[in-house]
Amino acid sequence: MSVLEELTNRSGNTCELCGATNELNVYEVPPVSTGGIDGSILACATCTGQIENPETTDANHWRCLNDSMWSEYDAVKVVAWRMLSRLKSEGWPKDLLDMIYLEPEALNWAKATGEGLAESEKIIHRDVNGVILENGDSVVLIKDLKIKGSSQVAKQGTAVRRISLDRENAEYIEGKVGPTMTVIITKYVKKI
Repeated sequence: MSVLEELTNRSGNTCELCGATNELNVYEVPPVSTGGIDGSILACATCTGQIENPETTDANHWRCLNDSMWSEYDAVKVVAWRMLSRLKSEGWPKDLLDMIYLEPEALNWAKATGEGLAESEKIIHRDVNGVILENGDSVVLIKDLKIKGSSQVAKQGTAVRRISLDRENAEYIEGKVGPTMTVIITKYVKKI
């Protein structure tokens, strides 16, 4: 069974956030790299569009989170927490944020994208040219790097796809170089 079929069964063929029944698609909740049913939700085009483009967010659309924040699935609760955090200046989401409960692991997942933090509190990762890096970006190495714990050397020009950002240090990203997952210092990469 595909992820879409599993999510359709799990949700009863409705958006897991607002309950809409049209234009439903799988939304992989970042920064989960594995995806699958545990890292994804079934969401309508309206919800997905507003999640991905904060400037198009219609606060009234998200009043539906009053129900969906109680979902038994972490991926749904994580998205609900992020949207409530984004909208907390509206007033009503603050009350829902006080009520929502996430296990520590799910809360770390929810906070992984920096949603809910003031701009001054966010850790911003930048490549050698000062370009902002995001989870899932692809970068290229600008110099040969020895990979710790192995005899392997990652050559200049090696592409590293689907990076993940270190939430505590703006100088570190993680990515696969060959078969090895490794930490890379941002001043040695350039965004593709």
